[in-house]
Amino acid sequence: MEEAGKTRRDLKHRTREFALRIIRLYGALSKRSEAQVIGKQVLRSGTAVGANYREGVRARSKSEYATKLNLALMEPEETLYWIELLEGAALVKASRLVALKDEAGELSAILVTLIKQAKAHFNGGKPSPARSDF
Repeated sequence: MEEAGKTRRDLKHRTREFALRIIRLYGALSKRSEAQVIGKQVLRSGTAVGANYREGVRARSKSEYATKLNLALMEPEETLYWIELLEGAALVKASRLVALKDEAGELSAILVTLIKQAKAHFNGGKPSPARSDF
């Protein structure tokens, strides 16, 4: 249980720091309308990662926990999309975005692992069966 508590503290800290970095990125954007529109999107999604994760930590059931973590997982993925647009439109130098892109990817990977662990718990320790959308 000690390890789970450490992971929660670490992820709370990382998601908060990620949000603060996103806030600073938004503040540094030019006032051009396209930069501001995309910037607001990245601001919303980048700051929502930690909020959704923290809601998951306080969940009343494992099912609610997994649901909240799935919501949290969507946010770094969306943030990465907006960051890529800022980069692709040359609104921010690519070199300034590398660390944020890396952290978004790492947060996604951590959340995927936590979701898989929660789902395995639902299935008595076994990984959930493969799902097909077809």
